[in-house]
Amino acid sequence: MGQSLTCARSSDEHEFFSAVQAGDLETVASFLSTEPQMLRRTTVFDRLSTLHIAAANGQLEVLGMLLDRSLHPDLLNRHKQTPLMLAAMHGRISCVEKLLEAGATILMFDSLHGRSCLHYAAYYGHSDCLEAILSAANSTSVADSWGFSRFVNVSDNNGATPLHLAARQRRPECVHILLDKGALVCAPTGGYGCPGSSPLHLAARGGCLDSVRELLAWGADRLQRDSSGRIPYAIALKRNHGACAALLNPSTAEPLVWPSPLKFISELNNDAKILLENALMDANREREKNILKGTAYSLPSPTHSADSVDDDISEASDTELCCICFDQVCTIEVQDCGHQMCAHCTLSLCCHNKPNPTTLCLPAPACPFCRSNIARLVVAKNKTKEELDKTSHSFKLRRSRRSRNFGEGSSSFKDLSSAMGSFGKMSNRGSGRIADSSDNLDKP
Repeated sequence: MGQSLTCARSSDEHEFFSAVQAGDLETVASFLSTEPQMLRRTTVFDRLSTLHIAAANGQLEVLGMLLDRSLHPDLLNRHKQTPLMLAAMHGRISCVEKLLEAGATILMFDSLHGRSCLHYAAYYGHSDCLEAILSAANSTSVADSWGFSRFVNVSDNNGATPLHLAARQRRPECVHILLDKGALVCAPTGGYGCPGSSPLHLAARGGCLDSVRELLAWGADRLQRDSSGRIPYAIALKRNHGACAALLNPSTAEPLVWPSPLKFISELNNDAKILLENALMDANREREKNILKGTAYSLPSPTHSADSVDDDISEASDTELCCICFDQVCTIEVQDCGHQMCAHCTLSLCCHNKPNPTTLCLPAPACPFCRSNIARLVVAKNKTKEELDKTSHSFKLRRSRRSRNFGEGSSSFKDLSSAMGSFGKMSNRGSGRIADSSDNLDKP
């Protein structure tokens, strides 16, 4: 990207820029005290300012000193890249935060591809920088002038959004963050990749199984076609990404999709959200296990047997066992009624397969115990000692009842199993990540 310092005008300039690059605070201060004009100098070819050099190399102290001397944080180099873009490109999170504090503008675009600092963070996979920029976008004038959603989905000159770049470059953490912040999961590109490619097309091309999982869990359409009429499945097959192709095959079962349209889901606190997201990924891994079973891409077996799961639950019998599945510990509480259930059953209540295109709204589910409206979902509260004693006693009764149900094959349990779908025993599953071969990355 042209970060070389070999084109300084003189030996003094070269020494000064080298000191900035190395973080030699004393030498930089000495130069600026004797030659203040050095502050405004740039390298000859790439026109890198001292801010660009300090930010790209993560020299926070030097960067702070330069900003304290009233140097503008949005200086441009030859390619109209700002110091913030270079810091995001190289993953210098402390410099990103410092520049944002100094008022660096996040709504600036380079002349290479028309990309913003958000594109750079997504492309190079620096999730911490991505989160810092998104946090700044949500709390600055950008949210008022442009709108936060528009910023998250901003396209470069080729029609690629940050989500497209993250999916193509095999950056599943960045894919997850962007989807969580409102990135459009089915948006087509312009000229990036094959015209009309969705993020799922690009993830299939890159062969990143984790990115494919994330996109499918957020409602990506396996039947969406690019301008050449290809679906993601065809692209994965052509690139020999077998595991991705198996999950993208339209003839296999649809994955469960995160129920983002539900109001109480959008208002989840972080702890409850993590529990439900993990339950969603566990459920979809169960589906993957069935799809990949008997192929060269089979997922590894769980590290714990069913007996060990029961032992773990027995040891944790001081916690309420879910009254729906009689298998998982209650971790989610329904408000305002206060009823509790496990994350997997909560998800089966709220989650949905790919919605019918003619249905624009999802009816909000009711509490399965009292049928009251669900106002909010939170992590289940800790119980008092008396409640724990009662729970321990009821736990033993439910265990014996569950044993009878298994032995007798009761129709009620069969109905429950059918209703719950793939939500059986899914605790203690392995991540099941499978690495596929990938083609060369097309860096800008």
